[in-house]
Amino acid sequence: MADAIRPDSADALAAIVAEAARDGTRLRLRGGGSKDAVGAPSPDARIVNMRGFSGVVDYDPPELVLTVKAGTPLAEVQALVAEKGQVLAFDPFDHGAILGGAVGEATIGGIVAAGVAGPTRVSRGAARDHLLGFVGISGRGERFVAGAKVVKNVTGYDLPKLITGSWGRLAAITELTLKVLPAPRLRLTLGVAGLDPAAAISAMTRAMGSSAEVSAAAHLQDWNGTPLTAIRLDGFPSSVEARAAILTQLVDGIAPLADGEAARLWPAIATAAPLPTGLPLWRIIAPAAQMAKVITAIDGAWLLDWAGGLLWLASEDDPQAIRAAAMQAGGHAMLVRADASMRAVVPALHPQPKALAALEERVRRAFDPAGVFETGRF
Repeated sequence: MADAIRPDSADALAAIVAEAARDGTRLRLRGGGSKDAVGAPSPDARIVNMRGFSGVVDYDPPELVLTVKAGTPLAEVQALVAEKGQVLAFDPFDHGAILGGAVGEATIGGIVAAGVAGPTRVSRGAARDHLLGFVGISGRGERFVAGAKVVKNVTGYDLPKLITGSWGRLAAITELTLKVLPAPRLRLTLGVAGLDPAAAISAMTRAMGSSAEVSAAAHLQDWNGTPLTAIRLDGFPSSVEARAAILTQLVDGIAPLADGEAARLWPAIATAAPLPTGLPLWRIIAPAAQMAKVITAIDGAWLLDWAGGLLWLASEDDPQAIRAAAMQAGGHAMLVRADASMRAVVPALHPQPKALAALEERVRRAFDPAGVFETGRF
């Protein structure tokens, strides 16, 4: 970090990017560094420290809208909205726990740029569904504004959805506006032990398709020594009680978990904490109906989130075999954690089909014609 650049204004950042475009310099955008170990090492890229863009710009709790600078720590944003009885709807989490780094360093801009969403993504949507607008600096060194600070906006292109999950390869986000939601009055987790993957996915699918309005559903290969299928309900106490009764009729043997156990469970699921830390970690997304086949095809420790649509896998199996199993299931596999030698030769993001890769390349060149943000990391 000794030679990192730390701009503290959009004009300063725009000048840095414009100069890099002229000189052929590559820039790597960095917030808190919580996801530094994702992707190939890129030592030739100059780091732009985005922590100079920190602080709340505007927060209107009655309107459920928050505008904040991109370098603001995620923990500060979560604490701010919690004081008003609200939450970030897409349930973000800190990758520090996954990648062996410090916890608490993640920034809200990095969270959105990586498209991070936790267990309630299955019911409330992804980060891109709650990003109303942003201010960015393109690879040309030009400041631009996308979206708006209102929930309903029908003007222009939907760039917030495009920038979310772009991993800093399109533009540098300096400010963003998010929709927030009221925090649930009660969270209740019900669990059933001992199901195999197919039975667990079936139970979660039934629960998600019922009138119980499930907030999150997951299945762990090993929780306290036994498989556990967990289903969470959020809302007002009377509503949660009624919906819990629906689940008890729908899933044999399901019963409420103790509050303390539930409080430990969901953060552990979000960060794949029950899985071995010494193995490469993969994030596989595929239709839930196909996930049991993926689990059977690959050796490793695993857990299922998003009602079976997300598989966290810790495995030493051949990367090509893992990606082939994901593709055969109609999905894709991202390498989240590995040593530097593996990350240097195995792409973090799943390779795209030629037509989609060509389209993606044209989009990136539209934002960044000189390839300022193309560091080789992905």
